[in-house]
Amino acid sequence: MKHNPAGPEATRQLQEWVADEGYSLYGIEHDFRGADLSGGDFTKAWFTQAVLAGVRLTGAIFYRADLQSADLTGADLTGADLVRANLDGAVLRSARLDGADMVKASLQGVDASGASFRGTRIMGASLFGVDMTGADLTDAMLLQNTFKVTVDDNTVLRGLTGTVFGPITVNNGDSSRELAGAELEAWIGARGGQVQVIPPRRAPQ
Repeated sequence: MKHNPAGPEATRQLQEWVADEGYSLYGIEHDFRGADLSGGDFTKAWFTQAVLAGVRLTGAIFYRADLQSADLTGADLTGADLVRANLDGAVLRSARLDGADMVKASLQGVDASGASFRGTRIMGASLFGVDMTGADLTDAMLLQNTFKVTVDDNTVLRGLTGTVFGPITVNNGDSSRELAGAELEAWIGARGGQVQVIPPRRAPQ
């Protein structure tokens, strides 16, 4: 039978892991709610299907960590290092990722509705089927990301800069439309952003 600690016990174990340098953290399906783990080094750690809702993780390091299907609802990831992190299927609803580093992170099938990405570096990342309705992307920096996301009129794009591979889906309540190329650039521009949409790469002949 797999031991699956929750609450205070899980938090205590995680704090011990953080203190024990070189220990490979294995937190699959654990419940860490109520923890303050700011500044923790979780390099290559496993948080698959873990519950981290509302957890304070400011400045934490998740380099190459596996956060697949983790619940990060309302978590504070301000300034976190998420370089090459696997966030596929994770829930980032209303999470705060301001100033986070998401270079080459993988986000597929992610609910990031209402999340804050103010000043976040999203570069060379893969975003497929990501719900960013109501998200705040103020001053976020993009670089050659696959950016197949869903946004709406409440998504804040002021100061958003960089380059993306589209298209994106704009949800208007009862209907939605797909935007790509110059039309997408103009739509973002009208909302205070300046993004260049890169044409899809052609397969070699």
